[in-house]
Amino acid sequence: MFLNQDFLLTTDFAKKLFHNYAEKMPIIDYHCHLNPKEIYENKNFRDLAQVWINEGHYGDHYKWRLMRANGVPEKYITGDADPYEKFLKWAETIEKSVGNPLYEWTHLELRRFFGIDTILNRKTAPAIWEKANQLLATNDFKPRNLIKNSNVKVVCTTDDPVDDLQYHKLLQESEAENGFKVLPAFRPDKVLNIQNKEYADYVQKLATVSDVSIENFADLVSAVQTRIEYFHERGGRLSDHALDTFTYAEAAPQQLDTIVEKALSKEALSLNEINQYHTALLIELMRIYHEKDWVMQYHIHAYRNLNGPMFEKLGPDTGYDALNDRNIAESFGKLFARAENEDIIPKTILYSLNPNDWLPLVTMMGCFQKDTVQKLQLGCAWWFNDTRSGMRRQLEMFAEESLLPNFVGMLTDSRSFLSYPRHEYFRRVLCELFGEWAERGQIPDDEEQIGKIVEDIAYHNAYRYFGFFE
Repeated sequence: MFLNQDFLLTTDFAKKLFHNYAEKMPIIDYHCHLNPKEIYENKNFRDLAQVWINEGHYGDHYKWRLMRANGVPEKYITGDADPYEKFLKWAETIEKSVGNPLYEWTHLELRRFFGIDTILNRKTAPAIWEKANQLLATNDFKPRNLIKNSNVKVVCTTDDPVDDLQYHKLLQESEAENGFKVLPAFRPDKVLNIQNKEYADYVQKLATVSDVSIENFADLVSAVQTRIEYFHERGGRLSDHALDTFTYAEAAPQQLDTIVEKALSKEALSLNEINQYHTALLIELMRIYHEKDWVMQYHIHAYRNLNGPMFEKLGPDTGYDALNDRNIAESFGKLFARAENEDIIPKTILYSLNPNDWLPLVTMMGCFQKDTVQKLQLGCAWWFNDTRSGMRRQLEMFAEESLLPNFVGMLTDSRSFLSYPRHEYFRRVLCELFGEWAERGQIPDDEEQIGKIVEDIAYHNAYRYFGFFE
């Protein structure tokens, strides 16, 4: 039966693991794209179209891609069409999305948040629209209660180094009342991407907020460190870096100064100079994160903004990205070997959008594990891999090449306040896999032993690894 209490749980052992262990665990959402301002302002959503299709400052590009594949005109996706008409177009699309995780996630959200177990399609859409909108107007559906009622204990947003973190400060003042923490995560992509035309202007903003005059590479690192201290004082304990690709290249200090000077003067840089800058700045960031006991996240191999006309019209993160298949093992191996020579590797999570990278990455990590339980982690199945088969593949890779019981588990990576059932989905897949292993005799069918592992992956490992409560 569709989405019954045991969906995805194909063995009796899997059912025991999920219902007795995984299901009850709280959530640490250590990487998402929720807007702290929207959490603080805590306003009700207008309707289901705002929640699902154009929510707040963001839209759901997962849904947008499917709607475009279904021939939906852009005005019903990112345009100015009536919200109800947008919702009807999504209902028509969801009818055809069987086999896509969005089909399961959409109906999970209807059930878990709204108590609606009707299958969404064009025929049922009007009644679902009416009932959901009535509930969205209530207190339980304000952003903070959506988080709290989902048993979430920590939300880590994604924040630029120049952000004043005003709303994080305000949320921390009401933390006891909220029942959960909202913490910033340091995302210095605009500092790292020296090749972008906006770089020079951005560095001037960084200089202003850090009160550091930036003229050379050392100045830049000093300004970045100042901002990391600022984030740390406000509860920040991890960073995130979007490395669409990376090529290791060393440079002398004088070369780095010349590169920064050229970029600040808006002069063109060679590919080698760009790579030298990326390498040097990553090393310095690793050094700072190691000193602060932060976790460093790398999101690798997105192939972004392929549709030029639509990028010009809508900007980034609007559904026009794919995965890249460049080689990364050698460059990342050199980066970590260099950092290990100086003993500055921080706790690290490596995600790649290309699952073919997972084996090279997890074997490379094994060369540098020390001091901390699973110091280097293979990140959960990300973005296009955020499916049942993708999750299983990542879990199997982690288990076969390292220690899966040390895994810090799932995150939403979402802009939506209704995405928390993805944690339930992941936990069901995890229990399904353990159940299969037990049935084949690969692991003991010891409910207490394996149940503890499930609880650790669901919550306790992240609790210990990130140190948000210390």
